[in-house]
Amino acid sequence: MSLFLGKIHYWLFDKIKWFEGLESEIVNFAEAKNLPVDNWKEEIYKNFGYPIEDKPLEDMIDTSNIHGWLQDKISKAEGRHAAWITKILSSSQEYKEDLINIFEKQGNELGIKYRENMIPNTPEEIYNIINDFILEGMPCDRVSEELENNSELYMWKTNLCLHSKYWDSVHGDVNNFYILRDVWIESFVKALNSNFLYSVIIVNNKRVQQIKKIS
Repeated sequence: MSLFLGKIHYWLFDKIKWFEGLESEIVNFAEAKNLPVDNWKEEIYKNFGYPIEDKPLEDMIDTSNIHGWLQDKISKAEGRHAAWITKILSSSQEYKEDLINIFEKQGNELGIKYRENMIPNTPEEIYNIINDFILEGMPCDRVSEELENNSELYMWKTNLCLHSKYWDSVHGDVNNFYILRDVWIESFVKALNSNFLYSVIIVNNKRVQQIKKIS
């Protein structure tokens, strides 16, 4: 394994930290609803570990196993994410709309903040920005396959689901993961540039996603 940190390692680390920030918002929501968060934390942290400390990457990472360290943090973050949402929805399915609102609001706020420095003008630019945030395994997993790329449309296919195993482990429904993430992406894209629209269709049991120019 490499003993040196590169740009891609910081990129992955930032994605994990963003994902954990969303986890924090979910936990805050559960606390506001007076759900048994302390009991849940004990179980979830026992099974999936604690969120990453607020320290620079170079002060924490195992430089003898950079890839393994990052993969472990992704797995634990995904496990906690699945567990929190599953427990909240097990308490009441009525909370699903609240969770959708959290994801929609977070996507909108981040999109507005991002466009202060850059307004993307092509579908591919938006796709690349999305992937600066969402977790989709490690680059070597090659989850996504480009299908079409032009000035009006960027379309890609998800060849495998890396998330279902985490949801299965907590007896949850991975469809909730995709519903919430799609809400986040749609809101994020609209805030980045309202001339573009994100959408998803299922083709031969594969998720085909697209960013299309609408005006």
